[in-house]
Amino acid sequence: MVLIDVKKYEDTAMRSTAMHGINTISTVKIALFLVAVPLLLFLSLLLGPTRVMLPDLDTPVGKAIMALRFNRLVMGMLVGSALSVSGAVFQAILRNPLAEPYVLGVSGGAGLGATVAILFGAVAAMPLSLPVIAFIAALATLFLVYGIASKGSGGVPSVYSLILSGVIVSAVCSSLIMFFVSMAGVEGLHNVIWWMLGNLQPPPANHRFIAALFIAFGIGGAWMLAPKLNALTLGREMAHYQGINADMVIMSGLFCATLTAATAVSIAGMIGFVGLIVPHVTRAIFGPDHKFLIPLSAVTGGTFLTVCDAFARTVLAPIEVPVGVVTALAGGPFFLLILRRKMKRAWIG
Repeated sequence: MVLIDVKKYEDTAMRSTAMHGINTISTVKIALFLVAVPLLLFLSLLLGPTRVMLPDLDTPVGKAIMALRFNRLVMGMLVGSALSVSGAVFQAILRNPLAEPYVLGVSGGAGLGATVAILFGAVAAMPLSLPVIAFIAALATLFLVYGIASKGSGGVPSVYSLILSGVIVSAVCSSLIMFFVSMAGVEGLHNVIWWMLGNLQPPPANHRFIAALFIAFGIGGAWMLAPKLNALTLGREMAHYQGINADMVIMSGLFCATLTAATAVSIAGMIGFVGLIVPHVTRAIFGPDHKFLIPLSAVTGGTFLTVCDAFARTVLAPIEVPVGVVTALAGGPFFLLILRRKMKRAWIG
């Protein structure tokens, strides 16, 4: 009888949490969101090195400039949505507000895999190898970080042990990347260094198409897991009482999040903190229900990164600042702010 009462109580708690996420999304917020996103994307197309306006589309040069801006907008939407959804899923699974691909070392692992693929000619021989190798390296890095953090903690790592383990593994990956870079030729050195800083220069069309398929698959899989992620954020016991196989949800979620993050890194390089900032802001505005949080984070993340890229290419024109530098400058203080709050919310372990 006691177990039945507990189950009823927890069912009520879960329904209350989900309804809170739904009720938070008011018509006004949705309307403002639908207006703001197209305006910001259009503004990013207008921003040029010297003035805010569209290029002359009647000239070949104007058409080329517009095509480049549009391709960078597409890249921003792809990469930003991938990193944001990855961060949202990591935060739900690990019940940790600081979880995101860059902090957990996933981006570093994907970067190491991509560096090896670029410098050793795998990409030239087979374009599909870049996201595949980056994904395998990122997945291995994630499990390494989680395994190190779980030592001596009964299999449930703390917030700080995850952060520390992620920083250590990221440092090792960065050291290996620099080792390979130091052994590379001039052309390989230039390609990898610029890629490590993070940029939205569009790769060949076949690379973008493959990356878009991988990212769409990962985001779609994460969205299908949304009801289970809602239960998982309240703890494994809640998920168990809902008849959910928590281990299967965790493995599936980690697969989707790592796939999207690794694919984003493979085409845009090391762009940090998008997966930290965007899910938090989206959750604060629209609520915690992952049925809405995941697609809204995807759109918000893509828009955020596109605007950051427009700012990066104009703030010091004609010099272009890597977009990864801009997101790091924005994400560093945000990371410290969350850390200072000491993670006192109920869903954070």
